[in-house]
Amino acid sequence: MEGIKPPVLPLRLVPLLAVACGLLIANLYFIQPIADLVATDFRIPRQQVGLLTTLPLAGYGSGLLLVVPLGDLVENRQLILVMTTTEAICSALLWFVGQPGLFLGIGFVAGVSASAIQVIMPYVSQLLPAERQGRAVANLVSGVMLGIMLARPASSFIADTLAWRSVFLIAAALMALMTAILFISLPVRRPSGAQTYGELMRSMGDIFRKTEILRRRAYYHAAMFGSFICFWTAVPLWLAEAPFNLSQGGIAWVALAGVAGAIVPPVASRLVDQGYSRAATAGAMILAMLAFGATLLASRGIVTIVVIAAIVLDGAVSANLVFGQRAIYALAPEQRGPMNALYIAIFFVGGSVASASAAWSFAHFDWPGVVVVGVLLPLSALLYSFSEETSPCLASASSSQAGSVEIFTVDFRERLSSDLPCPEKRPQSGPPCPPRPD
Repeated sequence: MEGIKPPVLPLRLVPLLAVACGLLIANLYFIQPIADLVATDFRIPRQQVGLLTTLPLAGYGSGLLLVVPLGDLVENRQLILVMTTTEAICSALLWFVGQPGLFLGIGFVAGVSASAIQVIMPYVSQLLPAERQGRAVANLVSGVMLGIMLARPASSFIADTLAWRSVFLIAAALMALMTAILFISLPVRRPSGAQTYGELMRSMGDIFRKTEILRRRAYYHAAMFGSFICFWTAVPLWLAEAPFNLSQGGIAWVALAGVAGAIVPPVASRLVDQGYSRAATAGAMILAMLAFGATLLASRGIVTIVVIAAIVLDGAVSANLVFGQRAIYALAPEQRGPMNALYIAIFFVGGSVASASAAWSFAHFDWPGVVVVGVLLPLSALLYSFSEETSPCLASASSSQAGSVEIFTVDFRERLSSDLPCPEKRPQSGPPCPPRPD
């Protein structure tokens, strides 16, 4: 009806939803620093400890692909509440369940329900005026980043003060409280539902198949995020042993150092604005490899080296996330949601695989084995990035002026700058390029 206005989200709810996003993502990371304690209680073999951290991440990736698309079909408020309620129930079950298989299965379901984050973000965008959407989504992303960075130290401190099961009891209470507040506060949003669920799935497959930058950037960050998860899966196990012999409190302080990575995304965004996306991406990959490799110098018990490596690694991975999302967002605004869901789902799958690999490597080859995995992942992404072609216009120009120093210089600069298939500045030969998207 023409007289009915769509609901508008009160601005006071944006910080609340940012906290909700932070709590949801934190539930994926609480297990990482206490995985050894959980494995000891459940008598899980050391080489299988990675399953504790792998399954929540795999669940999150599955939720992005299979559950989040429902946000285009069903009423959003109801979907968000169902998912946050499920998250609260899963956390409560993790608190008292006594069977390791059941614990692992519940962890996977908790990961699926945590993907409510990617329902909340478009929900907020749809219910706000265009001029306020960018700032609101930035607040939500900040909530997610803080949730990731604070989850590990919070989990360690709680486990050191109380017991590891208390982590999940507190998480369940916070999620239950948040769900009750959202139930009272959130307005209804009914999507148009122009497509069926099957059509949405097929369209996502088509987008992935036809968009090379999406595939590339998804692999780049799957490798980088895998290195990040590899580090944080194994480093608590390493620091708990000789020569470090850190308590859970000590491990928490090391994990807290990763919060320093929060200063990197704004810097990374400026680098993209200045046209250094490719060079900065390569730099982030190299920094991740150097950070991981530097930890071998800490083998005599020098915790400071581990802390510095954690800060550098977290910063490199955070920057690469910005580079990838900016490249994807520059492609097709009408497909931004599905592209972002595919991008995040793929790199979370990479993280889950790396988590399992890290635990296996640590059990069989100790920390040096983990370093090999952590270095090879970004190295594979760096080598893959070398195959990324520049603009077809530039290639044509280069072939018509083979041997020109000017063309070589421009080609090198193009390779270091934009992910876009046809940058604006180029030699004035060869076919014209379409305008660069905003």
